[in-house]
Amino acid sequence: MRRRSYSSDRNGSSSEDGYHSRRKKRRRSRTDSRELDVKRERDSMKRDYSSENFSRRRRSSSGRRFKREKRDRSECLSERSRSRSHRRRRRHGSEVPTKVDQDGHLKFKRGDVVSDRYQIEKTLGEGTFGKVAKCFDKKRGQTVALKIIKNIERYRDAAKLEINVLEKLTRKDPKGKYLCVSLFDHFNYRGHICLAFPVLGESTFDFQKNNNYRPYSFEHVRHMTYQLCWAVKFMHDNRLTHTDLKPENILLVDSSHKVEYSHRKRREYRRLKNAEINVIDMGSATFDHEHHSAVVSTRHYRAPEVVLELGWAQSCDVWSIGCIVFEFYMGITMFQTHDNLEHLAMMERILGPIPNHMIEKTKKTKYFRRGKLDWDSKSSAGKYVRENCKPLIRYCRRRDEPEHVKFFDLIAQMLEYEPSRRLNLAEALKHPFFNNLPSDKRLPSKTREDSISSRRSDSRNESRR
Repeated sequence: MRRRSYSSDRNGSSSEDGYHSRRKKRRRSRTDSRELDVKRERDSMKRDYSSENFSRRRRSSSGRRFKREKRDRSECLSERSRSRSHRRRRRHGSEVPTKVDQDGHLKFKRGDVVSDRYQIEKTLGEGTFGKVAKCFDKKRGQTVALKIIKNIERYRDAAKLEINVLEKLTRKDPKGKYLCVSLFDHFNYRGHICLAFPVLGESTFDFQKNNNYRPYSFEHVRHMTYQLCWAVKFMHDNRLTHTDLKPENILLVDSSHKVEYSHRKRREYRRLKNAEINVIDMGSATFDHEHHSAVVSTRHYRAPEVVLELGWAQSCDVWSIGCIVFEFYMGITMFQTHDNLEHLAMMERILGPIPNHMIEKTKKTKYFRRGKLDWDSKSSAGKYVRENCKPLIRYCRRRDEPEHVKFFDLIAQMLEYEPSRRLNLAEALKHPFFNNLPSDKRLPSKTREDSISSRRSDSRNESRR
């Protein structure tokens, strides 16, 4: 192979020196062109953007840099958690949920396993307290509803109170014949209190909402009213007030239905097959000996003694039941308001004037003037109340049918202003409205042995305290 020889050029310099000089020239020309490009770009920026736009662009770029750095940090953390979860997957065979979202909810997905026992299938619902997931219980071999409370102190404290109530009710009624939801299990999972319940159907509110707020059939209303009185009476017998009764906290055992067509309204509607219910959400339930907070119950189902802060007892649950069964029958809320004064005005429009002795005892004097409700019936709010409320009996769809009249008589006795005159639930179950309830839907009355054993266990617990 011939080697390249470096011969002299015409100027007498070596070709090697010429090679280096040519490289320097090319380098200078590239540098000059780069500087020229930068200058052109700078001139175009001055021409195209005002100083305000340019500063905004700088701010956005710094914002993007911050987001990028934040994303990088989060990716590092998630990478660490992924490596840990990978080790856990190898150890347990399934993924274990460990992350929490910004609201305090446990983040999970289908297939995740909680506490090496509950395999998540899907989310059933979400609320301010946390989430409810449908899970398969590997130990029991059945499907359960797992209520997963937020990892926030006040919700954890409320969950512990609910567990205390549920354990006592489950101990008194292990077979669930008194229609209060049963507690299967409870545990603390990474700061989230978890409660396992049987899987039930939709709430009575959701079923009605998904049915275009169509009222339940009259026989279903009768059956559901009877069961609701029965379940809450069991709580009252155990010196417990629910304090938050509403359609959302009454679940259908089975919300299966058949679809029928209404020729009058020209649309389909759902007809419930089975009207059996369970009462849930004991998070606000209060024992007779415990502190009674001034305000309880959801607004639309709140008794007048609570609104006027006169003190309350078990009879406030009876008022709530009266409002709920009215909603089952009508498909509308009786007291659709968010204001105390308007709420009292609606009560007077539907039920008559508030008794004087309640007005005299209340500290809420701002709602009254000269012994009467300080309400302007000619205002826009007054017009709303006048157009949307009417005397109770006028809501009765069939005033010529005795059973409908009996139903409204029951509601009227549940909605007595004076708590001492209000119907209690033992009396409610004996109301003539329930005389035509089929025998197969009647629940067995509490036996003498049950009541004696209940009193004995109560006395034992008191002696221990």
